[in-house]
Amino acid sequence: MAKYYVAGIDAGSTYTKAALMDNENNLIGTAITMTGVRINEAADKVFEMVLSKTGVSKKDVVFVVGTGYGRFKITFGDTQVTEISCHAKGAHFLFPNTRTVLDMGGQDTKAIRINEKGEVIDFVMNDKCAAGTGRFIEGAAKALGLELSQVGPISLTSKNPTKISSTCAVFAESEVLEQLAWGHSIEDILYGVHLSIANRSIGLLRRVGIVPEITFTGGVSLNDGMAKALEELLKMKINRSPLTMYCGAIGAALFANEKVMIRQKVV
Repeated sequence: MAKYYVAGIDAGSTYTKAALMDNENNLIGTAITMTGVRINEAADKVFEMVLSKTGVSKKDVVFVVGTGYGRFKITFGDTQVTEISCHAKGAHFLFPNTRTVLDMGGQDTKAIRINEKGEVIDFVMNDKCAAGTGRFIEGAAKALGLELSQVGPISLTSKNPTKISSTCAVFAESEVLEQLAWGHSIEDILYGVHLSIANRSIGLLRRVGIVPEITFTGGVSLNDGMAKALEELLKMKINRSPLTMYCGAIGAALFANEKVMIRQKVV
């Protein structure tokens, strides 16, 4: 069969990502856009973005897998796969020695144990409270009048991080303002927020078993302050890269290639 392409579309709560691969599992390109309220439109947009970016024609894309919380709204998708399986496969693709995955998104955090093939052995997730997710960081940024992109770099300058004790993101925002009123510096408050989230995340990781290597995925994996807090508490390095936020979409594209190969064997 002639060269073809497959795509993975990860419709997350905050961002929708796309990954385009060829039939040999080479990653050709990625794209990202805000999800907004119309998930199908965000999926259409990000698909067109990755095609435009790579110069690949839509007719040459033979299979599309949707994943993420909005995966069933991706109307042009050929099938859907859970984000847990996709993040596992995507993390293994980027870092083949991965055995534990921490996926931190806008509304939930997942700890995933995988085998040497990138298959899920066990997982747990925290989607009941935003205090252990990216939403908590967004809330802290808003309370302090900062852009989200400023939070990680500022937190890295902390010398004496504060202790954030709230177990609810709503109350945590109030505590952030209280800490500020008590005279604590913004950088110490922010790193305290990161440590609080890291503690919650490590609690999830312990439930599935912390086995190196650990790969940090999702949008929050780009946050240097969050990575530092996790490594400080875990006392080990974690894998991450500019592509780890696309792990769900990458994993979906890998599943798409598997589906095509199965279809070819059947035919």
